[in-house]
Amino acid sequence: MTMKFEKAGRVRVAPDVVYEVAPGLGHFTDDVLFGEVWSRPQLSPRDRSLVTVAVLVATGKAAQTGSHVRRALDNGVTAAELGEIFTHLAFYTGWPNAMSAVTETRKVFEERGVGLIADSEEAPIELPPEAEAARAARVAATVAPTAPTLAELTDRVLFGDLWRRPDLTARDRSLVTVAALIAIGQPEQLPFHANRAMDNGLTQDEASEMLAHVAFYAGWPRAVSAVPVLEKVYAGRTAQASAR
Repeated sequence: MTMKFEKAGRVRVAPDVVYEVAPGLGHFTDDVLFGEVWSRPQLSPRDRSLVTVAVLVATGKAAQTGSHVRRALDNGVTAAELGEIFTHLAFYTGWPNAMSAVTETRKVFEERGVGLIADSEEAPIELPPEAEAARAARVAATVAPTAPTLAELTDRVLFGDLWRRPDLTARDRSLVTVAALIAIGQPEQLPFHANRAMDNGLTQDEASEMLAHVAFYAGWPRAVSAVPVLEKVYAGRTAQASAR
């Protein structure tokens, strides 16, 4: 059971067992992760919850999902948005991870009195035609010759349906995608999705802060491996802006 109490103006988050077995981990958890990182203004508490839940789902950490789903709800993420994050990440990190997250989250929903979640009745999001045409051309050139079924599903389901669902904003959908890709060590997929995230409203400062946050939940090596990729993305966008 997690015990919380005020000490030197901070709330203790780490359970007693952590201090009993690994006191250093307890202090870093309370003093740095929750006492410092979660309080940094470069990302809102809601964004930090989105990123954390995405990393936990992506890495299959079902046991930790419940506590962060509670925190996400407290930080303004809706139950419907959480469900859509799981739906989205099923495509990027696998169905088993998403299903495990759903099982743990349902327990929290029952605890909080959250009822059944329905699809949004809003109109599908319209993706930028020029960007979509360029993306489809890349899929046709690089995926279709070897894996035509994968290419067809990519165009029709992944981008033709999932990315157009209004249950999550384009910006938030990009945020959880980038966080998940960093967490599972897929830097080769980052340039496209990092650029897409910034086109969808994520700022460079927010993207950079996300790396620091992800480091605590997916490990320093994953976060550091993404740094040179984002550096190139930033440089490319700066060069494009200067050329206009």
